[in-house]
This record gives sequence, C-alpha cells and structure tokens, in this order.
Amino acid sequence: MEQYKKDFIDFMLECQVLKFGSFTLKSGRQSPFFMNAGAYITGSQLFRLGKFYAQAIHNTFGDDFDVFFGPAYKGIPLAVATSIAYYELYGKEVKYCCDRKEEKDHGADKGSILGYKIKDGDRVIIIEDVTTSGKSIEEVYPKIRAQESVEGGIKIVGEIVSLNRMERAPDSNKSALEVISEKYNFKTTAIVTMDEVMEALYTNGDKKVITEELKKQLDEYYAQWGVK
Repeated sequence: MEQYKKDFIDFMLECQVLKFGSFTLKSGRQSPFFMNAGAYITGSQLFRLGKFYAQAIHNTFGDDFDVFFGPAYKGIPLAVATSIAYYELYGKEVKYCCDRKEEKDHGADKGSILGYKIKDGDRVIIIEDVTTSGKSIEEVYPKIRAQESVEGGIKIVGEIVSLNRMERAPDSNKSALEVISEKYNFKTTAIVTMDEVMEALYTNGDKKVITEELKKQLDEYYAQWGVK
C-alpha cells in the first residue's frame, strides 16, 4: 500500500471523519462504520485533504484533464481544495466548478453551474466524498451533459471518492463505483478502500482501532452487504 494511503487513513481517524460503532445509513442499513466528510472543518484539514485527493488523482489519471467538478454540497470544498493542492504539488492549473441545487435565472453567472463554465473540449474529473448507492451521479451526469453543444463534447475522464465502502449497489452484486463505471463509461477510483482500511488498522495494525470484536462485526456486515 502506498504511503499516502496509510497517511490518509490516519488522517481520517485524526479528523474523526471515519468512525466505528453503530450507524444507520440513508439506505436504512445498520453499519459498523461511518464516514462524514463534513467533519473536515479547518483550513489545514482541507489543505491536507486536497493533497490526498491530488495524489490519488495523479496516480490514477495522470494529468489528462482540465476541470474538477464537485457535486453540491460536500463536493464543492473538495473540488476547491483539490485544485489548490494539485497546483502546489504538480504545477498544473485545474479549474473547478460545481452544480447548483436550484438553477439561477438571473445575473452574469446564471445557470445550473457555479464556478468555471464547462464547455465542449473540457476534460472533467468528478470529485465526491463517498458513494454507497451511486444515486448522486444520476443527478450530476445530466447537468454536465447539458453544458455540451454537441453530444460527447465534454469528456468525463473519471470520478474519485475518498473512501470506497465496497458495498453492493442496489439490485447489483457490484459496488456503486463499479456500476457507475460500467453505466457511464468512465473510470472510477477512491483514495482508499475499506479493504485497505482494514489492512492498515487490523491486518498490519495494532488492533487498537479495529479490535477483534469490531473485525467480527465488519466481517458480518460485509458477508451481508459486501461486493461479491
């Protein structure tokens, strides 16, 4: 496992973004862990977070893109932080934009997109926090395509999340990221997966965070909801 992945796992715990216990997810599932990107609340945390996204993007996609798209609302600071960090780490200027929940019908910046106005010829990477069902992309994808003047004018290079929960998407034996990749025909990735979290904190860790009892709960959860 790359060092930045190990550092990111420690960072999530330090910021209390990744928690273990008993949580009810939006889907109704009872989960032994929960990730909340809204817990990144300081400038230093967001700057470090942007660097982790930038490293993962660079390792997965190289530099073949122009724009970071952050779906409202949590994706907005992620796209901003990553564009700043990418410039610092790799010297590449990357524009950012996000969608509006409600389209603005007046002013110089009217429309459904905030920030850079994506257009034909742009290469876009979508940045999110986490995805369990893949529902958010169903809202975002048509908004991006609506900015084209010709079909396929905007290239969606891929999507990245911070944590791949590695759970089955609804009505599928595959993860949400796999379903998204197959349905929309672009690459998906994550800074880390739950397999890597368990490797770092249990298999090769001191078992203080993921204890034997918690590992049993995680195994039972993934036996029911994990990807096949």
